[in-house]
Order: sequence, then C-alpha cells, then structure tokens
Amino acid sequence: MKNLIQAVEAHKNLILEAERYIWKNPETGYKEYKTSAYMAEKFRVLGYELTMAEGITGFYTVLDTGREGPEVLILGELDSIICPAHPDADPVTGAVHSCGHNAQCAALLGIAAALKAPGALDDLSGRIRLCAVPAEELLEIEYRSELKRQGKIKYFGGKTEFLSRGYFDGVDLAFMVHTTASEHFTALGGGVGCIAKHVIYKGRASHAGASPHRGINALYAANCGLNAVNAIRETFREENQIRVHPIITAGGDMVNAIPETVRMESYVRGAGYDAILRANKRVNRALIGAALSMGANVEIIDIPGYAPLDNNESITDLAEEALHKILPDETFDRSTVRDTGSTDMGDLSRIMPVLHPYCPGAKGIGHGNNYEIADPVRACVDNAKWQVALLHMLLENGAKRAKQILAQAKPQFASAKEYLDFVDTINCQGDRITYEEDGTATVRL
Repeated sequence: MKNLIQAVEAHKNLILEAERYIWKNPETGYKEYKTSAYMAEKFRVLGYELTMAEGITGFYTVLDTGREGPEVLILGELDSIICPAHPDADPVTGAVHSCGHNAQCAALLGIAAALKAPGALDDLSGRIRLCAVPAEELLEIEYRSELKRQGKIKYFGGKTEFLSRGYFDGVDLAFMVHTTASEHFTALGGGVGCIAKHVIYKGRASHAGASPHRGINALYAANCGLNAVNAIRETFREENQIRVHPIITAGGDMVNAIPETVRMESYVRGAGYDAILRANKRVNRALIGAALSMGANVEIIDIPGYAPLDNNESITDLAEEALHKILPDETFDRSTVRDTGSTDMGDLSRIMPVLHPYCPGAKGIGHGNNYEIADPVRACVDNAKWQVALLHMLLENGAKRAKQILAQAKPQFASAKEYLDFVDTINCQGDRITYEEDGTATVRL
C-alpha cells in the first residue's frame, strides 16, 4: 500500500492540473467532449489502452493483475451542472462544476497514475476497471429525451447507459468518492432514487386581448398543476423521503397570445421503488386534474431516473479502516441516514456491492453559486490516496476481503439484465386525457 500512496503523491501536479483544467471547462451530461478527450489523453500518456464509449462521451480501461480474483470498478464523473449565477459559470451555457466532479476526475487520474508505478499490482489479485463516466447529473431532460429518440442513448444516467452497453460486464463491486463541504470524510447509508418527468401542457392559442375566450391557457393549467402537487406534499410519509421539485422550462412565446404549450421537468424522489411509484401516480393525478379543470391536455413522459443507493456496510468498514491507515488524524463520520439526493451509483447498487462516500475539500452549497474546491489537495490528492488504499485492502492477500464482501452481499437483482428489464417498465408516455364528443373524458394515470 505504501508504494501506491507514494505514487499518488509523486503525481500531485498531474492531479491538481487536471482539477483546474476540468473546472475551467465545464460541460453537462453527454456533452463532455473536452473533458472526456482531456482525460483520455492523460490516460494514454500513462500507457493505458482505452475502450471509448461508442457515440457518446466517456471510456474505461481494465488492469489485470494476472491472479484470480474479483473485478473492482472505480469511477470518476465527467459532467457539470448548470448554475448561471456562479461566477465561474460558462458565459454561454451556464455550466459549472458546482458539484465537485472535476475533483473526482482529477482523483481518478491520480489513481490511474499510481497503478502504473513499478510493482503497484504485485500484492493484488483480480482486475481493476477505471471508468470516466458521463451524465451523472440528471438534467436537461428534454435534450436527453431527444438523444433517446435518436437511438444515441437508452438511459439518461451515464452509469446505467454504460451498464446496458456491457461496459461493466465482469465487474463485481464498485466505488467512487464525491467531494463535500463537510470538514470530515463521510459515509451515509445511501441515497434516494427518482423518476424523471417531462410534462407538456397542451392548450389552444388565441389572441390574449381580442379573443382569450377562444383559447385554452396552457400556462394557467401548468400553474394549477404546480399548486395541485404542492397540495399533496403533506400527505407523503416522511420515512419514504419523497421529494418533488418541478420547474417550467418553456412558458409561452409572446405576451399577446394565450400560451398554447408549456413544458416542465421534474423528479419524483423516494427511498424505495415502491414508494416512488406510488408517489408518482399521485403526482400524475394532480397534474392531470389540473389540465382537466382547464379543458387542456397534458403529456407526461415518465422516464427511469436513478435507483435508490444502498452503500455496502462491509465496504464502508474497510473504507474507514483505510482512511485511518493513511490519514490517521482525519475523522470518519458514519451514519445510516439516507441522503435525499439521487445518483446513478444507485443503479449499480441494485446488482453489486458499492460504496459512494464523501471526501472534504469543497466549500459552499452543492449545486449553488458559491460552491468551489477550496482545498484541492484534500479533495483530489488525499481522495486518490484513500481510494488506492481501499482498493489495496480489497484485493490484497488473494482479494480475501473483496471475496468476503461478495459472499455476504445480497443485491436486489441477480443480474444487470434483470434490473434493466425492471427499469424499463417505468417508461410511460403520451397524452393522459381523451376528450369525448359527449363531454366526458377518460384519464390515464
């Protein structure tokens, strides 16, 4: 392990330069062209042969120790969020790494460099897959819907898309580390899952001054829908951790016409799939009822978002042990509480043991206009050291610890295919109201 830690330190400048480059070149999901190319170039300079994702951004590579054992996947996320108010946001796109993914990629590069050091794999068994993965932030739903319509992607989250393409075939367990504004290294019990929604209210245009009576105001219908969703919030049970947070992405074209089409995006989040699906039906009922009250229609496109994340307790135990070995003065905060954020790491947790903990080094509010990497050494270099230490402990001694974890693990689904088949049942689209000539209407939730 000492050899790996020293190798990370030896590549400190490489790591910190990567963090700055990626921070200065933020790109949102499935658009990370510069970031993916930069990471790929650095990996190739280190001597890696890469499998590039076909038609989209991202790549992976596999190191084989030559000794029998499980395969461990380590990930870094390429994409940014959108926050135009951030001082470092791209002036054209509003993109900014107010999420810390730039630190993840820098740490992944440091891990890759360390694993190329002489003797780095000597004590390890099994295989190691390093992956620069796109599109973790579940945003620009309309854009991703178009990619899906064109056949360029099937799933909105990069990890789920990579899983469906077979890019994670052979992987047995996985981990990655996110940055946090907390002072301490942290691991929670997991996170919530979500369904992504694209909602289109459909009215009828008319002159807003001369003939509003001839129109059907889609914006008013959408406002009624938002109010109806707000009215059912208090009925969600707290243990299910339901969160619904719609936005209007298009609300009309000109002020002197009744808005004919209004577009919205939203998530329905929850701690478990059953709770998410129940809440989603109630949200749909509220949205549809609003359209019905105005004589409008509403198209609701329900799309699989991300699965609830379950962090594996045994990998968490090992991560705490690894931290204290390399950074004995650091504190490890541990909780069984489930975060109310969502990540496509949850999808991997449905079929294998995973860990998605947090490393300090950031400050400000995540996804806010004041988030930044304040201490890049902790956020990137110490982060990489922690991950290689965890990797070493998993795969040393014939991968004894990794094998023990796998023997005890009980994932919800037996295979990627079984999980993805389930996820596909969530897809639903189309107009939700059929108006009949006799004045009746049929509703589909």
